[in-house]
Amino acid sequence: MTDDTVPDARIQALAATDEDLRRLLAGDWIRYRTSPALQELSWEAHAVCAEITATYYRSPEHARQLFHDLIPGAGADIDFRPPISIDYGIRLVIGDRTFINADFLVIGGGQVTIGADCLIGPRCAIYTPNHAEDVPRRRDGWELPLPVTIGDNVWLGGSVTLTPGVTVGENSIIGAGSVVTRDVPPNVVAAGNPCRVIRPLRESETPPGAE
Repeated sequence: MTDDTVPDARIQALAATDEDLRRLLAGDWIRYRTSPALQELSWEAHAVCAEITATYYRSPEHARQLFHDLIPGAGADIDFRPPISIDYGIRLVIGDRTFINADFLVIGGGQVTIGADCLIGPRCAIYTPNHAEDVPRRRDGWELPLPVTIGDNVWLGGSVTLTPGVTVGENSIIGAGSVVTRDVPPNVVAAGNPCRVIRPLRESETPPGAE
C-alpha cells in the first residue's frame, strides 16, 4: 500500500461501519451528531489544524507537511498562513500555487474544490452544509453537505463567505466582505451581500509607472 492510498483505505474502513460517512461520500443527507466516524475525522482534522498553527513559525517545513497530510488533494507550491480550520481535509482539493491567507475556514463535509493560482484573502469562509428546514428533522440533526467549487485564478477578497452549492468561475474576483449565495460566472468582478456581478474583468491594465 502506498502513502497515497492510506487515507482512502482508512475512510473505506470507517465507512464500512458508519452509515453517515457512507451517506456523506454519496452526497446524501447525514447526521453528524450520531456519527462516530464523522466526529472522529473532524476532531482529528482540527487537532492537526491546531498543530499547524502552533508550529508554523518555528518549523514551517513541518507545518507544510502536516498541511499536505491533512489535505491529500493539495497540489504543489501552495502557500498559506495560519490559523486554518478545516473539518475534513479529505473533502478538500486545492490546485497548484494557490495562496491562502490567515483564518481560512471550511465547514462541513461537502466536497470543496479550489483551482490553481487562486488568491484566498484573510478570513475567508466556505460553508457546505444545509440543515433541514423542517424543525423535527433539523432537531434530529439532518444536514445536506453540498459541493463548493472555485475555478482557477480566482481572487477572493478578505472576509468572503461562500455558501453551500456555489461555484465561482475561473479568473473572477469577489470583493471583500461579499456573501456568495449563487453561482458567479467566469471573468467578472462581483461583490455584495448577496454577491452580484458588477462588471467584466478588464482585458489589460498598465502597471503604475509603465506608461
